[in-house]
Amino acid sequence: MVQAYNFLASWQLFPEKCNYEFEAAPKSGFYKIESIGNGTQLSISINWISLDNQAFYSQYVTIPDGNPHLFENNVLADVLVTTIVNASLISSQFIKDDKVVLEVQHSIEPNGYLKVTQKGFTPDHNAFTNVQLYHKQLSVLPYASSVGSVAIKPTEEGLIKHNALLAMEEQTNMHLDQIKQQIELLARQAQEIRKRKELSLMVYQSKLSFQPVIGQTYHLYEKHDNSYLLSLISPAEWGSNSPFKNFIASVKLLADHTWTEIA
Repeated sequence: MVQAYNFLASWQLFPEKCNYEFEAAPKSGFYKIESIGNGTQLSISINWISLDNQAFYSQYVTIPDGNPHLFENNVLADVLVTTIVNASLISSQFIKDDKVVLEVQHSIEPNGYLKVTQKGFTPDHNAFTNVQLYHKQLSVLPYASSVGSVAIKPTEEGLIKHNALLAMEEQTNMHLDQIKQQIELLARQAQEIRKRKELSLMVYQSKLSFQPVIGQTYHLYEKHDNSYLLSLISPAEWGSNSPFKNFIASVKLLADHTWTEIA
């Protein structure tokens, strides 16, 4: 099931990005996709909190080989057909009395989010489409499972655990985002220092006929013999009469005796 690897994770719901034509979008939720049975089956579990703070849980197991397999919860469907279309799409059809009563598509979006699209029928036999969007989580949800189960309402303990897990996810994600921002800042600073070092080496390898002053702007040129020269004269002042091969950059000497490029 190599193509399913992108899906194997715990995912947290974006309630504000849901689009529900049937029933109301949950207040919060988690989705987990696991590989079981030596990689021959997928376990899909959903845990969510409704707007009125009721906790629900549902889980089922499917064999993603494109063939119909008996579905244990025969109230919902007789058979389930799941196909791994490609590395970014898994399609499932729940079939009852030879009719597709629910179609669920799992797709990995270009931004890495999990999009779950459910197409089915209301009790009044009206077609509906519900769309949910999830982002990947680092943790694994510690919920028990029951093959082919329908939505159930757990005890108050389940609600407490769900809310605690949600708070933990928000806190750890906040700290991870802070660390990511710090790493990105350090990477930008390292890149800037590396750039200043390379530029400084070019300047100190150039021909100097004067003593550079800290904070003063100079102009670095490449001569026709591939050597460098630091000049007080800008490219605009040379105009078309420039005697140099290339203009490299306008630079300024900093207090630490490194050079930085002037835009």
